[in-house]
Amino acid sequence: MNTSKSLFGINAIRPTRKHMRDYDLLLVAVIGALLMTSIVMVYSASIALSDNNNALQHQYQYLFRQLIYVGVGLAVAWFVCHIQMDIWERYSKHVFLAALLFLVLVLVPFVGRQINGAYRWIPLGFFNFQPSEFMKFAIVLYTSNYVVRKTKEQKLTTFKEGLLPILIILAVVAGLIVKEPDLGATAVICTVSLCILFLGGIQKKILAGLGGLFIVLLAVTIWLTPWRMRRFLSYLDPFSEEYAQSTGYQLIHSLIAIGRGGWTGVGLGSSIEKLHYLPEAHTDFIMAVIGEELGYVGMVAVMACFLIVVYRGYKIGRHAMIIDRHFSGYVAQGIAVWIGVQSLINFCVCIGVLPTKGLTLPLVSFGGSAMVMNLAMIALLLRVDHENRKLSRGQVDRRNHR
Repeated sequence: MNTSKSLFGINAIRPTRKHMRDYDLLLVAVIGALLMTSIVMVYSASIALSDNNNALQHQYQYLFRQLIYVGVGLAVAWFVCHIQMDIWERYSKHVFLAALLFLVLVLVPFVGRQINGAYRWIPLGFFNFQPSEFMKFAIVLYTSNYVVRKTKEQKLTTFKEGLLPILIILAVVAGLIVKEPDLGATAVICTVSLCILFLGGIQKKILAGLGGLFIVLLAVTIWLTPWRMRRFLSYLDPFSEEYAQSTGYQLIHSLIAIGRGGWTGVGLGSSIEKLHYLPEAHTDFIMAVIGEELGYVGMVAVMACFLIVVYRGYKIGRHAMIIDRHFSGYVAQGIAVWIGVQSLINFCVCIGVLPTKGLTLPLVSFGGSAMVMNLAMIALLLRVDHENRKLSRGQVDRRNHR
């Protein structure tokens, strides 16, 4: 019986194969494809932004900046990938506290920077740091560590000692991010945390109750905030006379862009909507530009890449669970959930299935903090896979790799 194949079917070695890679080639190739798509499409979507009176701007500015962000992100990813998972588990609380501190600092006057009415950034000279992106990274580590600890103590399924502490923590995090305001990031962080708790073994009834409570709180937040309510109403009928030139404007031009693209697109670089018609074409609505220039085929190809990342993340996490590396398993599957949820929300917003929300497309949209933290999370995923493969071959002591 082939033990490697029976126990570790995810990364099983074929009988004729003498060597096994220390990394997931398919995952690395897909991430590389997404980064190349990002560089090309950010340049294409932002080329018209140089048409202003600022002499410091030119047509290559956003391309150069995105290349720098990708470079910094890859350097950070290299560093993250070379840290063992047991170290990440040991210091997950410290990472979370650091992220929480940044969430507080961004709300402090003269520390946080205001852009479009929101305090989401801390200026660091060459780029603006977004604490909510760091919190996405930190919450995956912290919740995974929390589930492991409470499972060992057999308290995860109890409300007072198991669920209540993490719910209070999530409430604090959500309150700080909503204050910025950034409802989209709040939704992603809470969803990822609840999914990790579900993977840890909390009952489906409890999860359904928490999910229902989250939806109610989300609805109340929208109802009590006039500008959010207007955005929601415009989503229901963006073409109405009341919203077409205001809160529905962005969605309308996103739909026009995707409609113009048809099946195969109008050609790379030939988008009309990016020429000052579609706001945030290089960030939140870059998928609409992809749809216009590369068509439905291009959009499906990009979403297929994300599906592969989610699938491989789930498989890597499952493999870690099989060899009793529960923290690593929760981290890997938490990253898969994050990639899936955020990319799906971004895609649904662009096609009008969900209300307009400022969430970037992971690994593709323009942005420094997002790109760096996205690549850091992918590096964590690759680290889990690397340790899985070495443990499967008995090359390291599994007691040192939980």
